[in-house]
Amino acid sequence: MNLDELLAASAALHYHRCPRQVLGVRIGLMAARLLAIDLPREDKRLLTIVETDGCAVDGISVATGCRVGRRTLRVEDYGKVAATFVDTHTERSVRVAPHPLARETASVYAPEADDRWHAQLLGYQRMPDEELLVWRTVALTSSLRSIISEPGLRAICQRCGEEIMNERETTHEGIVLCRACAGPAYYRVVSDEASFDNAVIGERSSILSPARPG
Repeated sequence: MNLDELLAASAALHYHRCPRQVLGVRIGLMAARLLAIDLPREDKRLLTIVETDGCAVDGISVATGCRVGRRTLRVEDYGKVAATFVDTHTERSVRVAPHPLARETASVYAPEADDRWHAQLLGYQRMPDEELLVWRTVALTSSLRSIISEPGLRAICQRCGEEIMNERETTHEGIVLCRACAGPAYYRVVSDEASFDNAVIGERSSILSPARPG
């Protein structure tokens, strides 16, 4: 798919076209160039870690084929229009972000634009990679295996009784806990209408806790 086709697909997903979608698509296309792999993908070879939610992510997702639901796209919300792309076959990782002067430079490439927003919308499509984006090779601080985990691994939180997938549980003083119960959580329970039998929860936890390699 070329730039126009990817932007059309992103706009259909996002219900309109905007400058950050263009950035997202261009960032994804740059990842294909840097990693020398074909995008968008239908397999799970590429892992994408985006640093914000919103418009740019739709563009990145369309350009790469990565999706949250397929566990090939993760959000680490730093509030930045940037993303790291990991080739899971080679474990090479690159991080791509907008050039610090991209907003100002965009108007040079869209002199007919009536305002800054339209200048960015058009300019981001026309600018050369070197003026629109910056990139560098990076290394993940967590292993790919710990990020991706393995299918079928699950445990039961011994406090709330909820199932935990993908090895996201933690153990505190011998008790298996989900990250919310281990704290801090992004929510707090106001009205707890659920009731659990702690003995049953403990039994389920011992049955469903994944076996660890020796």
